[in-house]
Amino acid sequence: MDNPVKQLERRIYTVSELTHSIKSLLENTYPFVWIAGEISNFRIPASGHFYFTLKDHGAQISSVMFRGQNRFLKFQPEDGTEIIGMGRITVFEPRGSYQIILEVMEPKGIGALQLAFEQLRKRLSDEGLFDETHKRPLPFLPAKIGVVTSPTGAVIRDIIHVARRRFDNMRIVIAPVRVQGAGAEKEIASALKLLNERRDVDVIILARGGGSLEDLQPFNTEEVARAVFESRIPVVSSVGHETDYTIADFVADVRAPTPSAAAEVVIPKKDDLIAQIGSARDLLGTVFSNKITGFRDHIHHISQRLSDPARLIANLRLRLDDNLSRINYVCSNDIRKVNERWMSWRERLHHCRPTEKTRIQHIELKRNVSALSSRMQGLVEQNRGLLRTNAAKLGSLSPLSTLMRGYSVTRRLPGYEIIKDAGSVSAGQALEVIVARGRIFCRVEKCRS
Repeated sequence: MDNPVKQLERRIYTVSELTHSIKSLLENTYPFVWIAGEISNFRIPASGHFYFTLKDHGAQISSVMFRGQNRFLKFQPEDGTEIIGMGRITVFEPRGSYQIILEVMEPKGIGALQLAFEQLRKRLSDEGLFDETHKRPLPFLPAKIGVVTSPTGAVIRDIIHVARRRFDNMRIVIAPVRVQGAGAEKEIASALKLLNERRDVDVIILARGGGSLEDLQPFNTEEVARAVFESRIPVVSSVGHETDYTIADFVADVRAPTPSAAAEVVIPKKDDLIAQIGSARDLLGTVFSNKITGFRDHIHHISQRLSDPARLIANLRLRLDDNLSRINYVCSNDIRKVNERWMSWRERLHHCRPTEKTRIQHIELKRNVSALSSRMQGLVEQNRGLLRTNAAKLGSLSPLSTLMRGYSVTRRLPGYEIIKDAGSVSAGQALEVIVARGRIFCRVEKCRS
């Protein structure tokens, strides 16, 4: 029986041909598919493309999302995120591996906007933008209020209505912006920066009515959050309904549940202030009246205790006369004692007579000088005789005296050793002979011991 395999037409594919054929088959069969899985090995190279592996409990597939598509994502993918994506299956021919190129991607089980909200809230919280230490107090009575909101919505009308009801002459500056849609966040951030540059408002209300998470998205952007944080003017956030929370609410100095509530927080009631001023005025009048009455009673009490000034002056004159008398007595007594002490010193000085003491000491000095001179002359003569005796003795022992009697000293040259033995020199030896007057240089002709 013939082999059926041999009957088949034998066709040999190259690797490239087979891979290209598989690629065409996959791309034609799965032009666009929806896929769900968990992200792992997520990385972003310098190109900005997203590369990762999409897996479930039983398999995995290489995935890529090019920069042109991933820049529209509302959240940041990361390892462990479960997503649902739509893309096309293809084969990366150089490696022969198949992969999915995603065009759309959203978190599984939670909306992309909500996930982006949570990610941004956590990151800004970690940076400290929500810390209470950065919150600024609101002014007690602002002179002018800035409002960043849509100029045509009900929000601005509610704020103006509350302002007129609470403080009818309160000045309001409106910074008109779009509060939803693409580019709204840039307008909001620019309006906040403009009000800070102008520096003519005391507080800023950032307001918008209720809406879906998509409608509130401009207030959940990092650009608006940082503009609120960098504002040098206190910011009150009132975005959405009471149950709505945005990133701007967390960063703002004060969060109000509604725009009307924000106006009530910022603007005090003028009637209440007038009533407080009236109460304070009445209280101040009562306090001043009581103080004046107390001062009058005190003055009256002091005046009752005060004596007749003429009598006080007479008493002071008597005391003055008495004090003068005492001063005169004390001064006279001191002068007398000083005179007595001076006379005693004069007598003592007279008995001492420094001139007489000087004369006696001068005579004593002359006597001492004469005695000292005689004593010194005797000592000089005595030492002079002793010097002559010692000089004579020294002269008799001097080598010069010996030389004067005809003796000489012979030394060998060039070492200048004194010659005591004729055997220590030889014929031709240079000698130096020292006599009483001068030196003789000679040479030995013959030696005899």
